[in-house]
Amino acid sequence: MNRDQLQKFVQYLITVHHTEVLPTAQKLADEILSQNSEINQVHGAPDPTAGASIDDENCWHLDEEQVQEQVKLFLSQGGYHGSGKQLNLLFAKVREMLKMRDSNGARMLTLITEQFMADPRLSLWRQQGTAMTDKYRQLWDELGALWMCIVLNPHCKLEQKASWLKQLKKWNGVDVCPWEDGNHGSELPNLTNALPQGANANQDSSNRPHRTVFTRAIEACDLHWQDSHLQHIISSDLYTNYCYHDDAENSLFDSRGWPLWHEHVPTACARVDALRSHGYPREALRLAIAIVNTLRRQQQKQLEMFRTQKKELPHKSITSITNLEGWVGHPLDPVGTLFSSLMEACHTDDESFPVFSDFTENMGQCKSLEYQHLPAHKFLEEGESYLTLAVEVALIGLGQQRIMPDGLYTQEKVCRNEEQLISKLQEIELDDTLVKIFRKQAVFLLEAGPYSGLGEIIHRESVPMHTFAKYLFTSLLPHDAELAYKIALRAMRLLVLESTAPAGDLTRPHHMASVVPNRYPRWFTLSHIESQQCELASTMLTAAKGDVRRLETVLESIQKNIHSSSHIFKLAQDAFKIATLMDSLPDITLLKVSLELGLQVMRMTLSTLNWRRREMVRWLVTCATEVGVYALDSIMQSWFTLFTPTEATSIVATTVMSNSTIVRLHLDCHQQEKLASSARTLALQCAMKDPQNCALSALTLCEKDHIAFETAYQIVLDAATTGMSYTQLFTIARYMEHRGYPMRAYKLATLAMTHLNLSYNQDTHPAINDVLWACALSHSLGKNELAAIIPLVVKSVKCATVLSDILRRCTLTTPGMVGLHGRRNSGKLMSLDKAPLRQLLDATIGAYINTTHSRLTHISPRHYSEFIEFLSKARETFLMAHDGHIQFTQFIDNLKQIYKGKKKLMMLVRERFG
Repeated sequence: MNRDQLQKFVQYLITVHHTEVLPTAQKLADEILSQNSEINQVHGAPDPTAGASIDDENCWHLDEEQVQEQVKLFLSQGGYHGSGKQLNLLFAKVREMLKMRDSNGARMLTLITEQFMADPRLSLWRQQGTAMTDKYRQLWDELGALWMCIVLNPHCKLEQKASWLKQLKKWNGVDVCPWEDGNHGSELPNLTNALPQGANANQDSSNRPHRTVFTRAIEACDLHWQDSHLQHIISSDLYTNYCYHDDAENSLFDSRGWPLWHEHVPTACARVDALRSHGYPREALRLAIAIVNTLRRQQQKQLEMFRTQKKELPHKSITSITNLEGWVGHPLDPVGTLFSSLMEACHTDDESFPVFSDFTENMGQCKSLEYQHLPAHKFLEEGESYLTLAVEVALIGLGQQRIMPDGLYTQEKVCRNEEQLISKLQEIELDDTLVKIFRKQAVFLLEAGPYSGLGEIIHRESVPMHTFAKYLFTSLLPHDAELAYKIALRAMRLLVLESTAPAGDLTRPHHMASVVPNRYPRWFTLSHIESQQCELASTMLTAAKGDVRRLETVLESIQKNIHSSSHIFKLAQDAFKIATLMDSLPDITLLKVSLELGLQVMRMTLSTLNWRRREMVRWLVTCATEVGVYALDSIMQSWFTLFTPTEATSIVATTVMSNSTIVRLHLDCHQQEKLASSARTLALQCAMKDPQNCALSALTLCEKDHIAFETAYQIVLDAATTGMSYTQLFTIARYMEHRGYPMRAYKLATLAMTHLNLSYNQDTHPAINDVLWACALSHSLGKNELAAIIPLVVKSVKCATVLSDILRRCTLTTPGMVGLHGRRNSGKLMSLDKAPLRQLLDATIGAYINTTHSRLTHISPRHYSEFIEFLSKARETFLMAHDGHIQFTQFIDNLKQIYKGKKKLMMLVRERFG
């Protein structure tokens, strides 16, 4: 730009941004105008638009206040309005800065961390003992992982690292600093440093009560990159030693002469993450390959060792978990890191990897690496690729036997991490090479003993393999069904729910105390785990359709390993659906499996309450109907092991005897009779066991067989005196009348009356209809029956209106009026002066007198007019007696005398009754 343009440029710049730059512009102007200022001693001026020079450390301007304000704002929104997403973008920004080797990356992360530590919710949660939300926990995890990356920067200066360490320790010491496992409590031994270089560095942290999200980064400050073997691995694609003898446990090279890296796996993978994050993708890839080769060699060695042990101690059935810290769900996500490093390399053309030759120069070793551009396939077997390595390392990690961690958060993280890895694997299409790897790993997992979650014997608290096995099963099924089933069946177990599971040998004494039997209440994700187990079983059932042998094996496995009735019921329903798909004939073996599982559910839920029980019973009958007549017969014969008496009569037998079932099964007379006979036997047994709830169903089921019906009736009579309520007896009595047995109905009605008690004010009681019905029935049978029931009515019913209703009805018609051939009897109306109606009349009058006194004790003026109406009703009854008039007058005089205090009411009584 010429002078004028520059002047214009500066003036416009100041005008547009005057609020931000005016003080700076003023200061610069003063300095330029001052003769001996520093600015005038330097020739030229910086040009920010030209980009950094080649030697400059890349450094952007960081607006610290803005970063702090943003983080503060996002945290205050507490996870709403996508604030979590915004914070993740800030973390991504930090990663981007690290990749560009911008020294502000660490500064920005410091600012973010300070705001996180100042979040007022932390102390609130700690006081209340509540857990933070999952989304928020994940942000803290990312924070911890980023610090791990920063302190593992291979090129940071020692004083830089020292200042970070100081800062991290300060945060770590704050009592609201979140703990690594997400809950307030539970410790793990310091496992990050498995290398000798970290052995004595952590004495101060070993007596800390717990690990925080910064503990790993603090421990990682002890790690360095000076190890010459490590240097050679990351700097060269041709670092080999073919004369090396691969026998030692921690040898530097394998039998092929390829370099190995023995370091605690999560730590080694954190190095890979750090190299990737700081912009050294090639170096990261070389280290990743060395780690995967080490893992594969270890696998092989473990397998050989286990086979030897098995030969020497064939009967020793214990398992040792060498991994208290599984790699899946680990705070540093080692398997994820290796997987994504290798997958990234698949997507990148080899040549496009930037060549960071400065890496080795800075370390002062092997300055000229001409073979920098050679593809890194050097350390892959024939036919292998980054892709096959990525898949293999994911399978190794997922199959590792590991203890279930403490705390809800860490347990959910294990599930989440596993599902994320599997969904990434599912995106990869399996070709022959990959199928080979699946086969190899599946065989290894089955045979590998304690290192595998699918080993023959596992610790009762090791993380179940259902989700992973389901993925393996579906992947292997088209290529090697036998192996697929072996894996899935082995994975079905859920030892934590079994009382006899081996306690195992945890090899670390400090952990022994916490592994006591039946500690599964701390398995917070148990319901998720059980539903995954159910999914695995369902997948096998679907695949095994049509294969009798396999179906039987899967059934056995379900019966042995699944402990929840609702899951077994779901499987029974699944099997039923698969067996009866519309497009083909039902698969009879699968139907039998479905029935077997249904029967197991019935037995499991018979004595425990289950809100789905009715649905389950109905479903079972449907399933047995599909299987055939012998299945129905069999469930009826063994009803007492499967159903309650009520279920057996009201649902099972009733459905079996229904027309739709007979039509559905195309039964001939002989078969129908056999089923009916089983149903009757069941009905009588149920009626004996629970007459209250089953007697009516039993009578209905036995209608067509005289002897069975008589037996059922006798059971009802025997139970009537002791075990049955008047409601049940009236119901059965009405059924008897309906069926044409009036005398039996009458007998039951009289028994029902003896259980009934209606007090004076129960004039809307539901049993009133039954009483009226019973009296009408007795009346229709004749004078004797009516005479027999009236004393019972008088004894049981104290309600005046009900009694007067009965009385009125009895005086209107002759008892036994509908006689033989439907001709009217020439019977006479019964006299009110003689028994049994005299007794009823006296009782009714007595009831009116008692009720009147009861009502008057608590009467309020608003009920006066209603009371006067009640007295009018009473007068009608009094007048039915031949001396009723005199009785009523005396009764009214009495009232006036006793209740003379209620002046207004008595005035109304006088007005109406004199």
